[in-house]
Amino acid sequence: MISSPEELRQRTKPFALRVIRLFRALPKTEEARVLGKQVLRSGTAVAANYRSACRARSRADFISKIGITVEEADETAFWLELLIDAGIVRRGRLEKLQAEANELVRIFAASRTTAKGR
Repeated sequence: MISSPEELRQRTKPFALRVIRLFRALPKTEEARVLGKQVLRSGTAVAANYRSACRARSRADFISKIGITVEEADETAFWLELLIDAGIVRRGRLEKLQAEANELVRIFAASRTTAKGR
């Protein structure tokens, strides 16, 4: 697991960039664009919301902001799954990105649980 906030910042930005590249490569069909915009919004929000959580002014503020980060990462995992299940993108093309989204969900959820427990 990632141990420092800086390491996670260095991990979430490339994740957002991968999502941007995915969006650009999607077919130009209406359903691909609609789902693509959803994954683009949530996937880039993961990095932005994590950075915001790192600047939290209190533990309660951190818990709230990291909770949003968990939600955005989980939503991204959902949209990626939907792109596959709808037959818009092949599973093999998104496996690594899906795995990263799911791992980020677990990391941020564990961070939220730890912060709540203190």
